[in-house]
Amino acid sequence: MRVGELAACRAGLEEFASEVFAPLVRRDQREKGAYYLRGLLLDGRRKSMQPMAERLGIDHQQLQQFMTSSTWPVGDVRARLAWRAVRVVRPQVWVVDDTGFPKDGASSPGVARQYSGTLGKVANCQIGVSVHAASDTASCPLSWRLFLPVSWDGPEAVDRRKRCRIPDTEHHRPKWQLALEMLDELAGQGLRPAVLVADTGYGANAGFRHGLEDRGLAYVLQAKAEMTAHGQDAEPHQPAYGGLGPRPLPRYRTSPVSLREHVMAAGRHHGRTLTWRKGSKAAMSSHFVFLHVRLAGRRPRPAADGTIPLAWLIAQWPDGEVEPVKYWISNLPADLPARDLVRLAKSRWWIEHDYRELKTALGLDHFEGRSFTGWHRHVTLVTAAHLFLTEQRTCPKAPARA
Repeated sequence: MRVGELAACRAGLEEFASEVFAPLVRRDQREKGAYYLRGLLLDGRRKSMQPMAERLGIDHQQLQQFMTSSTWPVGDVRARLAWRAVRVVRPQVWVVDDTGFPKDGASSPGVARQYSGTLGKVANCQIGVSVHAASDTASCPLSWRLFLPVSWDGPEAVDRRKRCRIPDTEHHRPKWQLALEMLDELAGQGLRPAVLVADTGYGANAGFRHGLEDRGLAYVLQAKAEMTAHGQDAEPHQPAYGGLGPRPLPRYRTSPVSLREHVMAAGRHHGRTLTWRKGSKAAMSSHFVFLHVRLAGRRPRPAADGTIPLAWLIAQWPDGEVEPVKYWISNLPADLPARDLVRLAKSRWWIEHDYRELKTALGLDHFEGRSFTGWHRHVTLVTAAHLFLTEQRTCPKAPARA
């Protein structure tokens, strides 16, 4: 935003900041939070603390102290933002994903040589995991976690953990586990998704799928063609009991085959062409094959009688392709219309829109501090700036949540 544009929505921004920063008991903390929010919204090449302070006409030490050493509850602010985002976005899905933050050196918390899907390669970077609410018209992050690689655990990491003020309770955990922790935190605040979507980094992980199922959450997850499953009609066999030792468990006699093999066996003619949304130039459509399968892999979850529950297998097989180009799996009801399944599977596109705006316009990856808490505060306040812009686009006269 230019200075004049920000001045034009001053009243709305003051109301927004007053509601979001209400958990901050000290007036000076609320004022600095509002300063930081304005700094993120104002146009500028860099959204790190010193350039923002210069544009705001204040001493950058105020922002530095607010982000690194001041004591204020970032979790309470994040909870208020999540509630407000859900009210504004009215999400049809929640999206789980992660993004990379390129870094020089090794001093930033969580930085390491690691693969980033954002960068498409192994690079020196931080990885942030996020949960977003999305509808057909808007989206916004709900929560963030900084991923700590294994190299940030153990005796050799003690000194730099101390320098980055990483709490003793924070250690390496897989990205999918961080996602489940955020879902639990949001559920504790009374927020649950209607459907959750994610890419193959999460969909191919049995631990993540089982975690969603244990929480009673519906999902549509992108999958790998190599994942294995039994056919819809496969039934478990109960081996005879020999009278000695524990009774054998029911098991499937046939070997599972890959998702690709299931779809290829059914054939492209088994599917149909569907449109999932209107693009900027034309309707977005493709050909899809829909099957029911029983997911196998190394960690199946059979019932007591040995039966693995049915799941949807959705394969995108465009014209001119010799085989499908994308796969999804879902635990949604078997009678859900195919068009709805495709629309949900394709709703992940919002995450790229969010990351692009968060980084290019609001400085998501411009934080230069060395504090673990500071990183989480920065991404939370960038989320606040993103939500304010979303409100201005979708419902500029929306009242504050009581």
